[in-house]
Amino acid sequence: MSMRFVYTRTDDPLAKLLVDELTFEYDSRYGEFYAQSGETREMEKYGPEVFSPAEGGNFVLLLDGGKPVSGGGFKRLDPVTAELKRVWTDSTRRRQGLAHLVLTELEAQAWRQGYRSIYLTTGFRQPEAAGLYLSHGYTGLYDPEGDLQAQRRLPFRKVLAAPGPTLQSRLNGGGPATQELRA
Repeated sequence: MSMRFVYTRTDDPLAKLLVDELTFEYDSRYGEFYAQSGETREMEKYGPEVFSPAEGGNFVLLLDGGKPVSGGGFKRLDPVTAELKRVWTDSTRRRQGLAHLVLTELEAQAWRQGYRSIYLTTGFRQPEAAGLYLSHGYTGLYDPEGDLQAQRRLPFRKVLAAPGPTLQSRLNGGGPATQELRA
């Protein structure tokens, strides 16, 4: 397994597979729900620039043998809080811990960019995502016993600590993380 992280943009051709699959997943889970409300589809809410370092964000892909298998990004919510978005794992590679690797890398990058907490929301029809965030130390800011559909978006928050070794730094023999940047 030759895994590495690549920092890029959501409109990079390398990200297309994951972005397309994420769009399909959102549409299949929520299409009719949000169509009825007239709300903007999730994947149309933020352009690629929101996930750029110049705007306080970032977007990373986890590659295995050069193929994207997982990824995600964050955008600036406020001066000390990043908001995670677009966290995704290829449907053929789930349940292998890849999303945990991506979350760890995103948290480390958010820390390097000066953020000290992370906020995110997931949809009420994504219990596996809620479970992932809870297992990764995020606190749910919603009523888990309440009507999740009425709550619509399930918010989470995590206060960041200085990062330990990431996958990339472990691959580099424990040294500092290296990042390939793609324009």
